[in-house]
Amino acid sequence: MKPFAVRDWIPSGRTLAVVPPFLWLTLFLLVPFLLVLKISFAELQFGIPPYTALAEFKDEAVHFSLHLRGYILLFTDSLYLATYLNSLKMAAVTTICCVLIGYPIAYYIARSSPAVRNVLLLGVILPFWTSLLLRVYAWVGILRNDGLLNKLLMGLGVISSPLEIYRTDLAVYIGLVYAYLPFFILPLYANLVKMDLRLLEAAYDLGARPWQAFWRITVPLSRPGVIAGAMLVFIPSVGEYVIPEMLGGADTLMMGRVMWNEFFNNADWPMASAVTCVMVLLLLVPLALFQYSQVRQQEAAQRGRA
Repeated sequence: MKPFAVRDWIPSGRTLAVVPPFLWLTLFLLVPFLLVLKISFAELQFGIPPYTALAEFKDEAVHFSLHLRGYILLFTDSLYLATYLNSLKMAAVTTICCVLIGYPIAYYIARSSPAVRNVLLLGVILPFWTSLLLRVYAWVGILRNDGLLNKLLMGLGVISSPLEIYRTDLAVYIGLVYAYLPFFILPLYANLVKMDLRLLEAAYDLGARPWQAFWRITVPLSRPGVIAGAMLVFIPSVGEYVIPEMLGGADTLMMGRVMWNEFFNNADWPMASAVTCVMVLLLLVPLALFQYSQVRQQEAAQRGRA
């Protein structure tokens, strides 16, 4: 029988290192989500709080009640279905635009000299020094009919009447791409700057042209950075509220605006909670499946090398 040792009960350094982040995520992510999930099964009532309790002690018995009104309404009301689809569409288009714009920028920064690279990275990070609300409000002054953009184009004679951009979906796309483009550039740059350039030199020695080396070596090796950046853009774009509210029109349907209206304008907390839970599931389930497939591919690759 193995003798008892106190050190066997002391957690290892790795365990102690991961405990604080897990506690933080549990306290500020899991617990609030469970509270929202609980409210989503409640019933609307006028009072404080504006929802009923799931368990009630009455007549010497505990009565449990789960109300599905919010979830049934989500899948039967065309307005909510259209809002979900439009939010996913706008987030997907924003992500594609960030990939097309951000990849050349990240590639150029990664291949620049160290001195130039630092200046370019500062230019990417610099917008974070200003509040997002102020930056989006600046786009209001640029895009509206009497804004800077229309005045400049009319002054140059390019257009004869102001362009109707403000309070449209196009203005929302511009704001989303502007706000989330750095979130795509930075992880992709971190991936590209660590790439072994000797692989490109070997490709050139074997007769590959620059575009062939880029497509067959740089692009596959940068895929993790592209995926990480795309996730950082897509996930917050789905639930964005500030940009659609300030730049979008009344018919710009996005989940962030719907949740705000249900929580604060309609005071329908159960409905707003149901909207939130379904949105989280729409995002987390595909991410979990993707992460599972990535792990399986890595394990298969390791077994193949072994």
